[in-house]
Amino acid sequence: MTQAGFSTVISDDDIKMSATAAEQMKGLMANAEEGVEGIRVFVTGGGCSGMTYGMTYTDTIHHYDKVLEGDGFKLMVDAIAVSYLKGCDIDFVEQGLNASFIFNNVFQAVGGSGACGGCGSGG
Repeated sequence: MTQAGFSTVISDDDIKMSATAAEQMKGLMANAEEGVEGIRVFVTGGGCSGMTYGMTYTDTIHHYDKVLEGDGFKLMVDAIAVSYLKGCDIDFVEQGLNASFIFNNVFQAVGGSGACGGCGSGG
């Protein structure tokens, strides 16, 4: 998939997904409402707390999206968010009653350490 020289396919260099996470994505899509095209990963925030990563259902694939197609699901990420997620691994972890998607190695692309340095909060 390409559009005007822009690859719309998410490669393993961009984002990797564990088999466990892929199976959970497939399950989410199997239970999604009619008209849902896939699952959108988004990035928000910044500053001292760093970036926040989330997911939501989407009914639209935009022309600037990159898409990871798996067995029974599509994961959409806009081109800017991909730059923040480049090199991350998406996994799904269950610990007792808690279960969630985990974004590992998300600071790899932006060179962050995950620590707050010098923002003056006096923490």
